[in-house]
Amino acid sequence: MTFDIDRYREILDTITRNKARSLLTGFGVFWGIFMLVTLIGGGQGLKENLSANFEGFATNTVVIYPQATTKPYHGFRKGRTWGMTFRDTERLRSQIPQLDVISPMLSHWGGSATYKDKKASCSFKGVMPNYAQVEMPKLSYGRFINEMDIAEGRRVCIIGKRVYKSLFPGGGDPCGQRIQVDSAFYQVVGVDYSSGSMTINGSAEQAIVVPLTLMQQAYNRGDSIDLLCMTLKPGYRVTDMQDRIRMVLAKAHDVDPTDEKSIFLINTEVMYSMLDSLFSGVNLLIWLVGIGTLFAGAIGVSNIMMVTVRERTTEIGIRRAIGATPRMILSQIISESIALTVAAGMAGILFGIVVLEMIELANTTGGVVTAHFQVRFWTAVGALALLTVLGVIAGLAPALRAMSVKPVDAMRDE
Repeated sequence: MTFDIDRYREILDTITRNKARSLLTGFGVFWGIFMLVTLIGGGQGLKENLSANFEGFATNTVVIYPQATTKPYHGFRKGRTWGMTFRDTERLRSQIPQLDVISPMLSHWGGSATYKDKKASCSFKGVMPNYAQVEMPKLSYGRFINEMDIAEGRRVCIIGKRVYKSLFPGGGDPCGQRIQVDSAFYQVVGVDYSSGSMTINGSAEQAIVVPLTLMQQAYNRGDSIDLLCMTLKPGYRVTDMQDRIRMVLAKAHDVDPTDEKSIFLINTEVMYSMLDSLFSGVNLLIWLVGIGTLFAGAIGVSNIMMVTVRERTTEIGIRRAIGATPRMILSQIISESIALTVAAGMAGILFGIVVLEMIELANTTGGVVTAHFQVRFWTAVGALALLTVLGVIAGLAPALRAMSVKPVDAMRDE
């Protein structure tokens, strides 16, 4: 028996080429699943970041601001200023039973709060206890305003995060301490750590909240209010009710009901709907890009398996000659294709999760994660199942080619 060194080198070269092709093709699958995982996790984190701007807000909130009229009505010229009163809450409650919470508000800007030698600029808000159902406070200490504060005329307040840090830089529970706001003193009963970007009449971080009736007396506001915040009962949409709300207020104050600028209305339901629609489109785009990249990788796997089959014609012919059935050849090629795609895909998933974890750590403030840049477990399982299917599809054409190899032709090629 002679040893053919040239044939040996040819076999080694073939093995080396096949390994190089497999690695290159596996990288295509790896990159595709890595992109899919990171895009899904990144989209989830981005959605949480944007949703944080609506933190604490009811999804079916409507806010009414009175503005100068832009249309003449009932003998009044356009440009007339008008204002709402406390009686408007009763009008709306009696004429629109679909409303759940109706909470009036008073506001004052440019104030300053003082505690001992510390001072902080602030906005001043007067609200009712039910306002917590419109913009839920994130209380770090104490409580929110309650009905007893209103009934007994207590001089109490809730301070925002920035005001708290300015007046009490040493930290600790400030409840029970008395602070001066402008020329009056109030007892702190709570600290609101809300930090959402969406706020009503000023940032919650820099606001001092007091009972509305107390603010009416302190600033001689009488029966007037600056705005109305409302939520609807379950099953009703703000979009369907906003015209009725405008009609009730317009009739009471001689304003044209069609003058939308004078009865300025903010509908948070529309904002939430826009956010959901935006990320539905983003998720669709993510899956299209990710699956497209995976299919490109699967095509690469199919091509490399086709080349491998052609170079292994002799091996396949010998196996057929010694009794291997077409089904055995088919299962071998498809198994190799699945193993290549799944191995590369799992590596891509793990690497994507590591990258997302690093992004999540970068979005940690004070030990608290602000957004979760991760994929769900079943999403990863679904991606792995998709890789398996793609592995079968990618190996199908090469496997059929291998099945068509005839032992006699393979020996002749040898």
